[in-house]
Amino acid sequence: MKPPPLVLCSIESIARVYPERPLTFFMKGLPDIKSGDYQTQARKRFPVLSSFENIYFFPLRMDELYADTPLLPWYKKVDPAKEKYWIHVSSDGCRFAAMWKYGGIYMDTDVIAMRPIPYKNFLAAESADYCSSTVFGLDPRHNFIWECLEDFVKSYHGDIWAYQGPHLLTRIMKKTCGMPTFKNKEDASCGNITYFHPQRLYPILWSSWKKYYEVWKEIPSFNDSYSVHLWNFMNTAEKKTLVLGSNTLIEHLFKRYCPTTYASLSNSTMHLE
Repeated sequence: MKPPPLVLCSIESIARVYPERPLTFFMKGLPDIKSGDYQTQARKRFPVLSSFENIYFFPLRMDELYADTPLLPWYKKVDPAKEKYWIHVSSDGCRFAAMWKYGGIYMDTDVIAMRPIPYKNFLAAESADYCSSTVFGLDPRHNFIWECLEDFVKSYHGDIWAYQGPHLLTRIMKKTCGMPTFKNKEDASCGNITYFHPQRLYPILWSSWKKYYEVWKEIPSFNDSYSVHLWNFMNTAEKKTLVLGSNTLIEHLFKRYCPTTYASLSNSTMHLE
């Protein structure tokens, strides 16, 4: 149940960027909440993150999260064993249900936060043609996310990669406003939703994901970006990881945005040696 370094780095970076906001991490494998000191006990499971008091750990119970949304009847009928992309589809459902109920900002755990996003309602373009579900934020019970929940069930195709996630957001965006177009690097809008230019969250596109694991002559400033996405799904086969002392871009990101996680990795390596 030990999260990999990138997940720990992601959580730490978000906690640092938003020190005054609660960060909730839902995770399978955690016990049910049965006592008032649950968070104290939960933090002991993640010693690297234990010093961040704005991080809260909760067990992921999909039936509870989907309750009172269009997803619960679907969840009761679906057979995960027959689903081609169940982990990803169920994750899509969880983020939409959580956004409907609680609002705030959702971030995947292969995202490293660099600076706060100054908008409450926002979506982000992954490219000129697609909206992303990696990072987005909305008020609780925003009508846009309710339409996403309804479409999730009505148009369900779990056998098509990304159909229930970024493609779903793209469908609802097209239905609501049409796909916004960008002028230079300026953001667009759809009603009260700011629509980010890809540069805000994806300064390195999915097709160039390996650049995070390469040595750069000059480290980019990412001044036009709120966060970076490391496209971990693209790394499924190669399983590239942070190598201490490699001077790669990912090592620089760890050092700057999740120094506690980086220090723990350094200490572990020294201890092993």
